[in-house]
Amino acid sequence: MEKKSFKAWLYLLPAILFLGFFLVYPLIDVFIYSFEEGYNSASQTYYGVGWYNYSYVLHDPYFLQAIKNTFLLVIITVPLSTLLALLISAALSSIRPLRQAFQTIYFLPYVTNTLAVGLVFMILFKKTPYTDGLINLMLAWFGAGPVDFIDGPYWAKMFVLCFYTIWVVMPFKILILTGALASVDQSYYNAARVDGTSRFRIFMRITLPMISPMIFYLVITGFIGAFKSYSDAVALFGTNLNAAGMNTIVGYVYDMLYGEGGGYPSYASAAAILLFIIVLTITCINLLVSRRKVFYGKANN
Repeated sequence: MEKKSFKAWLYLLPAILFLGFFLVYPLIDVFIYSFEEGYNSASQTYYGVGWYNYSYVLHDPYFLQAIKNTFLLVIITVPLSTLLALLISAALSSIRPLRQAFQTIYFLPYVTNTLAVGLVFMILFKKTPYTDGLINLMLAWFGAGPVDFIDGPYWAKMFVLCFYTIWVVMPFKILILTGALASVDQSYYNAARVDGTSRFRIFMRITLPMISPMIFYLVITGFIGAFKSYSDAVALFGTNLNAAGMNTIVGYVYDMLYGEGGGYPSYASAAAILLFIIVLTITCINLLVSRRKVFYGKANN
C-alpha cells in the first residue's frame, strides 16, 4: 500500500511543482508585497510594514468605481447569460433538423477574437460626427435616441459592457448546457409522459435537477470570470478606463502596475488580494448554497 502511495505522489509531483511555482508562490509573494509600504521595485526596498496599502486602495475613488463596475457586471451578466443559455439550449435540444448547424452558429462568438467583437460593438453603438450607429438608427424608428453608448452617460456604457459580456460568454454556456441536456436519461421523460406530466413540470422536476451540477459549474465559473473582467472593457472603451469611468478591479491592478500613473506594486498587490478575498467569499457562498440546490443523484419525483 505504501509503495502504491509513493508511486501516486511521484506521478503527482510534476503537477504539484508546477502549481506551487506558478500559483502558490506568486500568491504568497503578492500577499507579502501588499503589506510592504513604499515598496520600490527598482531598489527592492520599502520603508515599513502595515495596512497603509489597503487603506489607500479602499479610499481610492478609482478603486471604489472599479468595485462598483465589477459588481454591477457580475450581478447583471452572470444570471442573465446563464438563463438565456439555458433557454437557448432547451430550444436547440427540441430541434431535430439542423441542430448541429444552429449549435455551430451559436458557438461562433466564442472562437472569435475578443477585440474583433469589441470593434463590431463599437461600430454598432458608437455615435460619431458622421453616423449615430446602427443601434441609434433602430432606436430612431421608435422615436428614441440618439444615445452615445460609448462616450455618453454611465448607464449607457454599462448597458453596452453587460451586453457585450453576455454575448461573449453565452456560447460556451450554451455548449455546456446542450451537452448536459443530451446526457439526461430519456427513461425519466418517458415515465413522466406516461403519467401525463406537463412539459413545464417535466422541465422543473426532471431536467433542472439532472443538469443542476452543470448549471452550478457555469455559475461558479461565471462569477470568477466576471470578477476578472478587463479585456471586455478595453475592447469597448480603450485603455484609459479610469477616464471613461468603466474600469474594473483587474483593470485597476493593471493600471497600478503598468498604467500611466503606475509603478506601485504594493497598491496593486493590495487590490489583488482584496479581489482574491471577494472571489473566495462568493465561491464559498455558492458552495454552501449548492449543498441544498444541486442534485448529484436521481431526479425528484
